[in-house]
Amino acid sequence: MTDEQAIKSTVLDYFEGWFDGDAGRMKRSLHPQLAKRSLGDGTLDEDTASGMIEATAAGSGKRRDPGERRIDIDVVEIYGPIATVVVHSNVYREYLHLGQTDEGWKIVNALWDWA
Repeated sequence: MTDEQAIKSTVLDYFEGWFDGDAGRMKRSLHPQLAKRSLGDGTLDEDTASGMIEATAAGSGKRRDPGERRIDIDVVEIYGPIATVVVHSNVYREYLHLGQTDEGWKIVNALWDWA
């Protein structure tokens, strides 16, 4: 598997895991020190890997599932052990930074907004 394929697989674990309520896939996709952020009303909202895994297990993403999913993944750049990815979905626009760890590619940073 190429790095680009592995990165796309990680991103699909993140998105599909969220929409399916599959906390195992979500956990597999995230670095334990994930920083996930969004700007809302001029404030910075933040979440963590544990928060995302718990919300996934609770079905928060299932309630946002559009049914017919569109998850377009653009791997912008891979530079050694780091990568930048832009994701367009029916529900979210996300800018992701990934890092290659001993366990594979993991999402380290996420900045998102509603689509």
